[in-house]
Amino acid sequence: MERRIDFLEWLELDMAIKILTCLDDSADLIRASAVSRYWQNIVVSNGLSKQLCMRTFPQLACITRVVEPSHDNSAEREHRAYASLLRALTAFPLTYCIADPVSASSTDHYPQESIMNTLDPRDTIRNRGSYWSSKGSNDPETPETLIYNLTASLCIITEINLHPFQALFQSEFPIYSSRFVRFRMGHPKSSKELSYDFMEAQECADDKFIWTYTSQMFPVVQANHLQRFKLPEPIICIGGYLQIELLGRVQKQAADDKYYVCVAYVQAIGRQLSPAFSVEFSERLNDVTLKYDAGEFGLAVSSGDNGSLSTSLLPVQAPRQLAWGNLQDFMHMIQAQGDGGAYEWVDDDDEEFDPVFII
Repeated sequence: MERRIDFLEWLELDMAIKILTCLDDSADLIRASAVSRYWQNIVVSNGLSKQLCMRTFPQLACITRVVEPSHDNSAEREHRAYASLLRALTAFPLTYCIADPVSASSTDHYPQESIMNTLDPRDTIRNRGSYWSSKGSNDPETPETLIYNLTASLCIITEINLHPFQALFQSEFPIYSSRFVRFRMGHPKSSKELSYDFMEAQECADDKFIWTYTSQMFPVVQANHLQRFKLPEPIICIGGYLQIELLGRVQKQAADDKYYVCVAYVQAIGRQLSPAFSVEFSERLNDVTLKYDAGEFGLAVSSGDNGSLSTSLLPVQAPRQLAWGNLQDFMHMIQAQGDGGAYEWVDDDDEEFDPVFII
């Protein structure tokens, strides 16, 4: 039998590590670790999967430890978790990632013009426009912020979409857009403070969070349509909170000669990483733990659809709570659809019944 030579074994360890560090695809790194026990030892013991993951997602630098119930070996546990996290970037399906609103920096008429309205794609609800409105300001540079809770404590966000509101009930149909928009992602300073209802109290929650990512400023067009803001690269949100910062005002209201910003609809599109991955914050120890479940990861990968976004991936719960008083409008919305989509009612496990549609 012909004898084969492993060229890495002939190199100094530092040179071997340098060569394998040049691999920039997690799949290649996993294949390399399967070549031999020597290669596997280099990849695992030197944390090359973790290094690659950190280069791809700098936000992960705050992770202090990794937990996986089925593995006790620390190096192997980190290797498996970070290699799988890199694969999730493309293997997990795209979906809508906003779960609930948290706060708005100001609201003109609460609750009629609440931030809650920005999660409902309908233009009108019960013959009234559905939108959030800021309070009026004499200064066109006054900023506003909207904060949302995402569907998981760990999400990869690829784009955020925003629909400025056009007031068809006002003269000349003004559009109350901002000049620019900027996005931040992060986690709460303390989980205890999030039990407070900032929306009901009409208080801003900006100072309750640590923002680990801040995007560039994107220009907003003063137009009545959904505008896409694709991030330069996928961003991993650690902690599960998104802030939308609306910068500059372009439209005055004729009634009071003040500037306003109004938003009709908001989307955040990305890849929800739970339950395969989650993060846990320990305020006492200043510790951030990445939890990895290999079983759930396998299920998510096997059920993926190559990254295409489908309406079947909408959350089971409705984007806003539909009260019985809205039922008539809800049924009219369904009947107005001419694409032949199938709809069904979904019961949740709670005592209250929330009507939800699935396209």
